[in-house]
Amino acid sequence: MERRPAIDYEKDLNPRQLQAVTTIEGPQLVIAGAGTGKTRTLVYRVAYLVERGVSPESVLLLTFTRKAAQEMMRRAATMLDARCALVTGGTFHSFANLVLRRYAPEFDFSSRFTIVDRSDAEDIVNLIRTELGLQGKDRRFPRKSALVNIFSRVVNTGKSYEQVLEEEYPQFSDELEAIAQVAAAYTAYKQRHAVMDYDDLLVHLARLLREKDTVRKRLSNDHRYVMVDEFQDTNPLQAEIAYQLASEHRNIAVVGDDAQSIYSFRGADFRNIMDFPKRFPDCLITTLEQNYRSTQPILSLTNAIIANAREKFTKQLFSQLPGGRKPVYLRPAGTEQQAVRVVQEIRRLRGDGVAAGEIAVLFRAAWHSNELEVMLKRGGIEFIKYGGLKFVESAHIKDLLALLRVLFNPRDGVAWYRILLLIEGIGPTSAKQIIARIVGAGEGFEALTHKTFAKRKYGKDLGALRAALEQVGEPGVTPTTAVTALMDHYRPIMEQKYDDAHKRVNDLASLIQIADNYTSLEALLSDLTLEPPEQALAGRAAASDGADRIVLSTIHSAKGLEWHSVFIIHLVDGYLPSSYAFYKTDSLEEERRLFYVAATRAKENLYLSAPQTASGNSFYNPDIGGPSRFLHEIQDLKTLTKRVN
Repeated sequence: MERRPAIDYEKDLNPRQLQAVTTIEGPQLVIAGAGTGKTRTLVYRVAYLVERGVSPESVLLLTFTRKAAQEMMRRAATMLDARCALVTGGTFHSFANLVLRRYAPEFDFSSRFTIVDRSDAEDIVNLIRTELGLQGKDRRFPRKSALVNIFSRVVNTGKSYEQVLEEEYPQFSDELEAIAQVAAAYTAYKQRHAVMDYDDLLVHLARLLREKDTVRKRLSNDHRYVMVDEFQDTNPLQAEIAYQLASEHRNIAVVGDDAQSIYSFRGADFRNIMDFPKRFPDCLITTLEQNYRSTQPILSLTNAIIANAREKFTKQLFSQLPGGRKPVYLRPAGTEQQAVRVVQEIRRLRGDGVAAGEIAVLFRAAWHSNELEVMLKRGGIEFIKYGGLKFVESAHIKDLLALLRVLFNPRDGVAWYRILLLIEGIGPTSAKQIIARIVGAGEGFEALTHKTFAKRKYGKDLGALRAALEQVGEPGVTPTTAVTALMDHYRPIMEQKYDDAHKRVNDLASLIQIADNYTSLEALLSDLTLEPPEQALAGRAAASDGADRIVLSTIHSAKGLEWHSVFIIHLVDGYLPSSYAFYKTDSLEEERRLFYVAATRAKENLYLSAPQTASGNSFYNPDIGGPSRFLHEIQDLKTLTKRVN
């Protein structure tokens, strides 16, 4: 007797979702329109594979946040059974980290490498820049942040240094040779000190798969079913990694929406999703169009927005949800009047019973909300703005993490540099001398009490640092014990360095709580670098009551979220689209997709605000500074929206 499936897939899924879930052999491209149940489809696909007898460990789910992968596996396990939790899931970077821990020696790299974040990478580059004598009052040379941006763009886009400089930093084109020199020195530094930045994880994994055929075959055969979420956001390296991992079986399913490709500034390549059918001519293309988020009038407008895209996978989103309010089109007399009008509408919505946390105001750039913020404060309306300092970017957390990093990898020169500069009396020159003995001469912790330094005024502090590190450097010491002991060493330093040290103590205590979840220091450091908490833990209480606050957000930060009522402000040429995109076709196309992403965040109410920033503009006719061209190009705008004075 045939065993009945534990899950009724035909009942739970619509026909297109069912096709995406049950087609498990061969390449598949799932074009998942906004709000069409993309996550649900992936969850059911994981469960379907496992229920069909596929080994969970042979299923690889690559996402853009570890939290997303864990949530999908948790939901699949809840629907089916605990086997789903054994699926290999995570981000490209976390997967690369796991693989490289095992295979780094294949290209002469230590498997005990540490991962440096953006700030640390900039510090290393600045050190190299100084050593090479490439800074001075009379020379216009890129600062450390610009250099790291240039290096990252080269890696993530596959373009040459010459191309990146010409397109994005033309003022530094004359410094091409010197920039390449810094890049080479940066690469050599990372190899010498056994550190990798975010980009290196992808670079080395792609190189491993490309050059080591035995490893490629092993990894591909280990992961017989590859799934990639948000494929429109992948860069060329990530796409190559996915293709290599599927090279032995071609069982690759990529899910995404070309209409929501908005992260080219991070290296995401729109061509990855558009060219997938060229890479796999026999792939099955499944388009999800039934929307479970928005009402039909909102979808009719968003369909019209994206219909004007130069290149796309055509889809018509539809909804069976009740409700028929047309999107509202506002033309305030100016930006101040726009802020007044938005506040008025927010008060009306609140009066109608819409929760504050279900109301969002979206904009192209963070500064576009300045006037509105003043108006909200004046009206006593609380709001939360997406963004802010991340937990691991706080100076005191970075100090403590530097101590943990040298404990794990004594060759981490940039971490040593940060630690040593905390000690009174040690400046950049002395720090370099000490690091030269620790790393260059290979003396490790012993160098801290070398006679050369012991006689100096900071000798006692160096001795205390060595004792603290050696106390927790023994095998078997748990991450919690290490964090606690090093926090005891660091706290007096913090109290001396920061006037608000008492406010920072809670963050240190939170780090101990985080460490409780780990059994190895390597895993703790990797996760904090690759997947840091979104905000300082001390500020979580403020963020957690978002239900009582209006949400202000850039459109980029709003992707993946939804609200009952959404305002899109500054729908004016020069704002959205940005003036920087006017003369580049690809950039202008991405700006349209940005507008589409913003509009598809709304569930029941959508407001479009195009303030009059120049005279002589008619309601449906744009000029520079007039209503966004993305509004003007919609032929049925008058019937799709409701004009409210």
